[in-house]
Amino acid sequence: MGKPGIDFPGLGTGLAILRDGKLLLYRRLKAPEAGFWSIVGGKVDHMEPAAKAAIREAEEESGLSIGKIDYLCTEEVIVEADRQHWISLIYVCKDFSGEPRLMEPDKLSDFGWFGREDLPLQLSEFAKATISHLSEEDFR
Repeated sequence: MGKPGIDFPGLGTGLAILRDGKLLLYRRLKAPEAGFWSIVGGKVDHMEPAAKAAIREAEEESGLSIGKIDYLCTEEVIVEADRQHWISLIYVCKDFSGEPRLMEPDKLSDFGWFGREDLPLQLSEFAKATISHLSEEDFR
């Protein structure tokens, strides 16, 4: 067996965190898609429900305390340049407390809140897919 994403798909999860019509994005430092802005998320551990993994990853990366989340979509992303293949369950959250911070500076370099009209140009494939599933109401 190899590493997930190298010779077989990895199972991931992501969380679209929304506040005041804006989406929280972080800039990635590592593959897949280093340098691109993405939602918080990561790998689902063995025997860990994907929804719990989404909350865990979001709290680890942002420092926020995550409350209720809802399923949004499932996305498959193949990043040929990085030789990575991920299938991710994506959730959405408006129920959280705290202010986001840069908790993993070895993995993420910047973060910010972005409206639909002011999204960064370098969006990850997961961010693009997630945004396509969010409604106009989510960005109000």
